[in-house]
Amino acid sequence: MTKSTKDGRAKMGSRTRLVHAGRAPFENHGFVNTPIYRGSTVLYPNVEELYARRQRYVYGTKGTPTTDSLEEAWSELSGAAGTVLAPSGLAAIALALFTVARAGGHVLVTDSAYRPTRVFCDSMLAKLGVESTYYDPLIGSGISALMRPNTLAVIVEAPGSQSFEMQDIPAIAAVAHERGACVIMDNTWATPLFFPPHERGVDLAIEAGTKYLSGHSDLLLGLVSANADYWPRLRETYDTMANCAGPEDVFLALRGLRTMELRLREAERQGLALATWLAARPEVERVLHPALPDDPGHAIWKRDFLGSSGLFSVILKPASRKAVAAMLDGFDLFGLGYSWGGFESLVVPFDCAPYRSATEWKPAGPALRFSVGLENIEDLMDDIDRGFARLRAADA
Repeated sequence: MTKSTKDGRAKMGSRTRLVHAGRAPFENHGFVNTPIYRGSTVLYPNVEELYARRQRYVYGTKGTPTTDSLEEAWSELSGAAGTVLAPSGLAAIALALFTVARAGGHVLVTDSAYRPTRVFCDSMLAKLGVESTYYDPLIGSGISALMRPNTLAVIVEAPGSQSFEMQDIPAIAAVAHERGACVIMDNTWATPLFFPPHERGVDLAIEAGTKYLSGHSDLLLGLVSANADYWPRLRETYDTMANCAGPEDVFLALRGLRTMELRLREAERQGLALATWLAARPEVERVLHPALPDDPGHAIWKRDFLGSSGLFSVILKPASRKAVAAMLDGFDLFGLGYSWGGFESLVVPFDCAPYRSATEWKPAGPALRFSVGLENIEDLMDDIDRGFARLRAADA
């Protein structure tokens, strides 16, 4: 710990907590940041200690001062009983699902989920004898009709990956808990800064630290935080699997943690500015961004969320694939690439239709997902404006 304690920081602002959480300089010879601890073997002073395993660190897979720093900080930020790390966002999803999965069980999965989540449920969970049912993300408390005696978990994601539907998570959580099911949430879009998951009824919260925690597009990391009820089960699953994050990635994530709110607030500002500008463009049919007042999910976002990030989608008016390619291929500032949350702006075309099963995806035109970075917003607008000119010319 630094001079401020965890209990003392509870009343402080989020920026203060991000700066101080998880740091213990005087346990590390006064160095401000926890150093990188690499290692597998940990030595014991004598046989008695080896048998008892009383010392703080016993083997590399059980944790190091580096991993402890991030886990403790993330638990404090999330309001969690505990956190574990994984080598990627998808690994964190798998870890959360393995925590509750058992043969003969059943899970409910939002139809708007991150596509690799669907792939994992339809392949790995199915092989383990767990059945997955997909549901309309707008179902709210109506999810009670889909609950079964063997329903183990409800998987939520708000807003939805790519399509940005908002879910009424407190209503879903109330039903799930009444029926004894776990609520698992992918909270990567908002982070705990903009959506405190455990306060809203989430039992296991997943974060792809690859995104806003990293902030620099140079690492892979996942985190799973748990409330008091599920923390022992999560830790047991983690210890059994030993699916560890790399020490350098954890160190870089700790660096990113200290400035995450500053970057996230700027991403919010930039994202809203670009989304508002795009909504007024004649080439755009609709912008999918829950913080916009005319978005169908705006009321839920305003009630439950404390902010928005720089990721949103756009539905263009009808245009050919050739025209969309001309628009995207000519961008100077928007890179074509998956992931998001870094300092650079990205865009990808997408089509949810092939992998929706509980709802239909029928947009009026091509769909694009934008991740707004830290470039000057006027330069980003100019880049898109030139792209729209190429789009129009290609279909002329």
